[in-house]
Amino acid sequence: MFDDAEDMDTNTVEEWEASAEFGLLFTTGNTKTESLKGKLNVSRDYKKWRHKGIIDYYTAEQEDQSTGQTSETADSLFISAQSNYKFAPESKSSMFLFGSYEEDEYSGYEYQSTVALGYGARYRYSEAVYADYEIGPGYARYKPIVDGVPQESEGSAILRLAGNAHWKISETSKFNALVSSEIGEDNTKSRAELSVSSNLNSSLAMKVSFSATHNSEVANETIENLDTETAVTLVYSF
Repeated sequence: MFDDAEDMDTNTVEEWEASAEFGLLFTTGNTKTESLKGKLNVSRDYKKWRHKGIIDYYTAEQEDQSTGQTSETADSLFISAQSNYKFAPESKSSMFLFGSYEEDEYSGYEYQSTVALGYGARYRYSEAVYADYEIGPGYARYKPIVDGVPQESEGSAILRLAGNAHWKISETSKFNALVSSEIGEDNTKSRAELSVSSNLNSSLAMKVSFSATHNSEVANETIENLDTETAVTLVYSF
């Protein structure tokens, strides 16, 4: 097993890295649909600090062939930010502070937000594979929707567990797997994402991803506990 220090230059300032991905889908004929996905990732790893942030948006509409009217079938926004403070520049261990905010009324919640603080560790298993693990207590705030009517906001203590694996398959392709679970008294919210990307050139890549979000408690039986999304997007890194 490798230590972080083997591939880290602690004397060099690492600049912010960012990538933006975009996907658009149209279908016509018996079913007319439009869907749009956009995502922005930013990160920085410098000496004792590691930062990352995500903005993820997805929307979809479908036209009723009998009436010609268009209705929205999906509209979700997810934002998260995290900072890790490493105990030493070469240390695998760190303390993390995580925050997230999500709006998706089709999930049975007008919004869901989380703040968590805890312990993180990064293990490098080879030159091409490493993984981050995290555990810590936190607090969740959410606003349920019952029969289409937003209710009063509620909150509860949670335990956050997360893991993120990275595999550099080759010089031009990579695989990522992310899973997290926020365990609360009233609801346990879990997220997972698997993705494979391949570079088209030095700054543009094609990405195929599958993601899922699960809430253990929803407002009523007409709402699914599990939402999934499969996407093919172009990723621009800058």
